[in-house]
Amino acid sequence: MKNQFVPRVLEIQAPSEAALPLVFDSPHSGTDYPDDFDHLAPVAAVRKAEDTFVDELYEAAPAQGATFLRALFPRSYIDPNRAAGDLDVSMIDGEWVGPLAPSPKSALGLGLLWSRYPPGLPLYGRKLTVAEVRRRIEGYHRPYHDTLRGALDTAHARFGVVWHIDCHSMPALSNEMAAEGPGVSRPDFTLGDRDGTTCAADLTETVRAVLAAQGYHVTVNDPYKGAELVRAWSAPQDGRHSLQIEINRRLYMNEETFEKTDGFAELQANITRLIAALAEFTKAQLR
Repeated sequence: MKNQFVPRVLEIQAPSEAALPLVFDSPHSGTDYPDDFDHLAPVAAVRKAEDTFVDELYEAAPAQGATFLRALFPRSYIDPNRAAGDLDVSMIDGEWVGPLAPSPKSALGLGLLWSRYPPGLPLYGRKLTVAEVRRRIEGYHRPYHDTLRGALDTAHARFGVVWHIDCHSMPALSNEMAAEGPGVSRPDFTLGDRDGTTCAADLTETVRAVLAAQGYHVTVNDPYKGAELVRAWSAPQDGRHSLQIEINRRLYMNEETFEKTDGFAELQANITRLIAALAEFTKAQLR
């Protein structure tokens, strides 16, 4: 597998060491805002949707034999961690023809295409056209999913098994649009395996134990269970294991200025140790 770069859409890095069936992806760290993203909301408010710097935190993955995919576009433009049919058609100008499976996230305005941003204000000053929606799905969402699926399929075909780590960050405090309401303090890390359905328990436990040994407060499936990227591409019974990891942003960045804090280097070093531990876990499983 070769490195691949699609301008403004995605970048995928092949392992720089002996390849393992270990794939990391960062779907929400993109900061390249498309020219046609004419949002009404202030830039600072829209940027709070980003998992800023998460791709940098995991940048050591290829050196440990893992494949690493990252989105370059922002999730507020179109969210790779939602199903293509997770749409609120009321935000579309025209008749939508295609699969529809709106989730509670769409009702909140946080589906495939965001219509609102915290604390529930309109993201746009108009409806999006059908052509705009299709262009975003076909130009951004589909290539991301196709590329991730290809990386997972390649690893699985070679080794008969694959482990997938879906990398995210979360605000230090919940906002007004969160299920638990505003002002709830978040743990250092949350691991999401959709109540044990997207990976074998040993993957979740390995990650939990490594992070806990580093002194972090780690929860499992609370407040996040994992979303579309771990749901769609996992099948533990077939050797396809996916786990979502959420990192509390207060550990490494200023959420108001979008700048790294002094904690970034320490956290990145600990994430690199986690990646190394996952590489060893993978090798042990293969043996």
